[in-house]
Amino acid sequence: MIEQALIENINSQMRKGILEYSVLLLIKKKASYSSDIIEELKKAELIVVEGTLYPLLSRLKNNGVLTYSWVESTQGPPRKYYQLTEDGEKLLAEMEKTWNSIEQTITHIKQ
Repeated sequence: MIEQALIENINSQMRKGILEYSVLLLIKKKASYSSDIIEELKKAELIVVEGTLYPLLSRLKNNGVLTYSWVESTQGPPRKYYQLTEDGEKLLAEMEKTWNSIEQTITHIKQ
């Protein structure tokens, strides 16, 4: 019998592998506030906590993939909204190619 811990570990690793791609896809749709990103990921059943997302956003910003702007909020302090940079657009295009290749490979293997 397969241990539940093993199943959970494998599922976690698979989700981590697509997290960055998913975040960039969401930000490409529209400039996004971190809480909005978390909400969208939860809707897609890719559950993420702030402690996971913030370091990812910071790393992507430091690598020139994202930029942000401060937007005044009616419900508290200003909010940081993330957008893709030109390099971010290029990275996302490369990730899209990789995703399509992986998807084709898995589809082929499953047949």
